[in-house]
Amino acid sequence: MSISWPVVLAVLFGALLHAGWNALVKSSTDKALDTALIHLIGSAIALPLLLWVGLPPSACWPFIAASVVIHIGYYIALTGAYQHGDLGLTYPLMRGTAPMLVAMASVTMLGERLSLLAWLGVLAISAGVLTLGLSRQALDSPRAVRFALANAVVIAVYTVVDALGVRASGNALQYLALLFVLDGWPFGLYVLQKRGFAIALPYARQRWPLAAGGAVASLGSYGIALWAITQAPVATVAALRETSVLFAALIGVWFLKEVFTLRRMLGTLTVVAGVVALRLS
Repeated sequence: MSISWPVVLAVLFGALLHAGWNALVKSSTDKALDTALIHLIGSAIALPLLLWVGLPPSACWPFIAASVVIHIGYYIALTGAYQHGDLGLTYPLMRGTAPMLVAMASVTMLGERLSLLAWLGVLAISAGVLTLGLSRQALDSPRAVRFALANAVVIAVYTVVDALGVRASGNALQYLALLFVLDGWPFGLYVLQKRGFAIALPYARQRWPLAAGGAVASLGSYGIALWAITQAPVATVAALRETSVLFAALIGVWFLKEVFTLRRMLGTLTVVAGVVALRLS
């Protein structure tokens, strides 16, 4: 199963959406509350979608249940990484390490076979993403690095679980709708219990318009990824999703007037080479 240009372009757009909602979380004063709010709103948005498309087949429900539990760990590690390190360090570490883990798992657990060119593409994207993010700052932020690397493992696990689930369902939209309806509540209630209504409600009133945009971006990004997994090998889709780090770097240069260093140029060229390799594989 190869990957076509329409799927490549769709996944790249999903990567842009993913970079957007992660930047929103990092910009907030309370990372855990923002993460919880985004996904609680995402659950609310997904409910009418679920009523419209209907429930997925029962065969995929165990995968959805497992994914909901795994995502709790993802949100905890995500907020921990952003609390202890900058977006420019933690985001590439999380997203650059996961594709190689997914590629290895896809071979052993999903029975996928990647060509040499596809492996080179996955390696190139991972190396480029890590090049965009790694710097001497990593030595000064050991807790952020630990959270980010732990989350890379979590990302790889839920990617494989959802790949199995969405393929068992046969309908990516139904799978996405039920997953998002259930996904926001466990972590949201956990954060609410920690913060209390006196803190959470005023914060939610202030941040909900931005959080709603983040929720739509999160829903769209993962919906595209789940659909793409039904069209192409999960390892190639997972690697392409991580080009979100490239978009984050380019946004920093274009809109925040950050310097386009030699390291960023090399990382960008490596990611582009990896994308081309995946398409040609």
